[in-house]
Amino acid sequence: MRINRIFTPEPLSEGSTIELDAGASLHLVKVLRLKSDSLIELFNGDGFNYRGRLLIHGKRTAAVKIETRHPNLSESPLRTRLGIVISKGDRMDFVVQKSTELGIFDIFPLTSERCDIKLNSERSQKRRDHWQKVASSACEQCGRSVVPHIHEIQPLNGWIAQIEADTRLVMHHRAGKTALPQRTQSVALLIGPEGGLTETEVSAAIDHGFNPFVLGPRVLRTETAPIAALSILQTTFGDFTI
Repeated sequence: MRINRIFTPEPLSEGSTIELDAGASLHLVKVLRLKSDSLIELFNGDGFNYRGRLLIHGKRTAAVKIETRHPNLSESPLRTRLGIVISKGDRMDFVVQKSTELGIFDIFPLTSERCDIKLNSERSQKRRDHWQKVASSACEQCGRSVVPHIHEIQPLNGWIAQIEADTRLVMHHRAGKTALPQRTQSVALLIGPEGGLTETEVSAAIDHGFNPFVLGPRVLRTETAPIAALSILQTTFGDFTI
């Protein structure tokens, strides 16, 4: 039987009762039409699953009485960090959602020379908060209990200079084929905007220890590239099996 999973930022512990926010309550009570005593699974990002029973207080308010706590074993042994130049429309939503399903650990929204999106501090924070909710929702669906952290929007040049990972890769279609290492525990992956990274940006990334990375002869869109690359990385170094 499928158990509905709900993210909450609240501290969780066995025996406690957690009041759900309006959105979660409405979804469970009005949309899914669950009844009191239905089994619910909560998580708050600490790597555990908390199972309990639904308590319905009214038409739009509900809580969960937590009964048990169990470690969630769905996290990949490969720690992946994605730096991707922000794009228009819902492309970033798609990248955040699918990268979360593919086990991403951190997502760094970046700006670059060919990024034509200009955001003030207030709008940047709203975008970041929205993407964080997308990641939380993706965790509810895919079974993860560690929510990827969406970092502040920052310039590409600053990110490539400070990001830490055993293996650093910059994807661009002008690269020649580069062999991946035999083993690695962490990967930083750099993806450019819709117009691609400039030659200067690629050179700067290489100067900071990034290796050029290309998947094949076709040019991938900015929202397709991270999904393809993360799938290969999880198969090579993580927990994907074929």
